[in-house]
Amino acid sequence: MTGPLLVAEDLHRSFGPTRALAGASLRVDRGEVVAVMGSSGSGKSTLLHCLAGIVRPDSGRVRFAGRDLGALTDSERSALRRAAFGFVFQFGQLVPELTCLENVALPLRLDRLGRREAERRAAEWLDRLEVAEVAGKRPGEVSGGQGQRVAVARALVTRPQVVFADEPTGALDSLNGERVMRLLTGAARETGAAVVLVTHEARVAAYSDREVVVRDGRTRDLEPAA
Repeated sequence: MTGPLLVAEDLHRSFGPTRALAGASLRVDRGEVVAVMGSSGSGKSTLLHCLAGIVRPDSGRVRFAGRDLGALTDSERSALRRAAFGFVFQFGQLVPELTCLENVALPLRLDRLGRREAERRAAEWLDRLEVAEVAGKRPGEVSGGQGQRVAVARALVTRPQVVFADEPTGALDSLNGERVMRLLTGAARETGAAVVLVTHEARVAAYSDREVVVRDGRTRDLEPAA
């Protein structure tokens, strides 16, 4: 399929009297890493949630691979998120009762893949993200950097078309943050996944192909330095 993979057009979204988006637009091409930057409260996380079909905009349209997300039912959007989208959040959001291996295998199990095959694929991704040694440990038994790499493995194990990463290094020190970003963007590029990366840190945005700034609910492309 030709053309952009993900397109948001003139998105508006308010939460009560608070306006989060006021005409935001964004295009993401296949395999592209786009950094969405902005200060706290600028609307960048709301934009990500609209792009992923988690939040419905009040007006405007989001299209993924030519499909209008607003025209899909809740169950259809949930199925799309399981099959085509991966997610990495600031604090990982791993299931504390499961081992790291089981956490990574979880999206595959939810998609009804057998346990043995799901855990085989999960183990491959843990190795790829350089955390094979924590497979049998629970999230509370690993470091923050290890846990975030487990979360990246979970996001990529289904081979999604888009990975949504919301401040993925926000809870890490600079060394672990650099490692997570190197592994996340490297693995995504190898598999052909696009990445929408929400951050307020220039060093994290530097891993992207293109930077978009959100300010007062509106978007603009950041021009590269001459």
